[in-house]
Amino acid sequence: MNDETDFDKLMRFVLELRQGGVTDARVLAAMERTPRAHFAPEQFKAFAMEDRALPLPDGEFMTKPSTVARVLAALELRGGETVLEVGTGSGYQAAALATIARRVVSLERRIALAAEARARIGQLRLMHVYVHAADGADGWAEDAPYDAIVVNAAIGTPSPTEMKQLASGGVLVAPVVGENGQRLMQFRKGADGSFVARDLGPAQFAPMARGLVADATGKTAGE
Repeated sequence: MNDETDFDKLMRFVLELRQGGVTDARVLAAMERTPRAHFAPEQFKAFAMEDRALPLPDGEFMTKPSTVARVLAALELRGGETVLEVGTGSGYQAAALATIARRVVSLERRIALAAEARARIGQLRLMHVYVHAADGADGWAEDAPYDAIVVNAAIGTPSPTEMKQLASGGVLVAPVVGENGQRLMQFRKGADGSFVARDLGPAQFAPMARGLVADATGKTAGE
């Protein structure tokens, strides 16, 4: 018989993240405060406190918590930042970002998924998170510059447009595909517009796709 309470599950969840190498207190607090089950599909809520990716509609996946924590740590948020997220998915990572950042702008190319994420975030009254149905491959100029940008899809090189939207001193974190496979990379922008890259280790993300997707058939908007 399993008598583990929701609180017990949460404490175990946070402890496992810490044991997995997550040491940033802000990140651990963000993961503790963000209810993953709220963003998980009904049939997978029982697995929300486990470190596994969960299926979403249209073949997408909810990123596993250890990866979300790793990305949050790489962004080096201290509070008060404006963050751009490319690839909203379920909205879970945007909500976690919102526990630290002042403003989160999140882009999702799948229109239905964007609407669902927006609704779930709204239910948590995270009024400083803005979810847009948009092809985020070139960022979102309207709210630039950003103190941090996170790309939740594997790319060959960072978008020059997104790099321009990054504030001086800001960081862009993205999985980049190169000769050594897919690596999570951090790019820090200098005052002169140059970038310093840092390899944060192996990563496993789906490749970047372009165009708005209107429905589950995979058709782009306007087709």
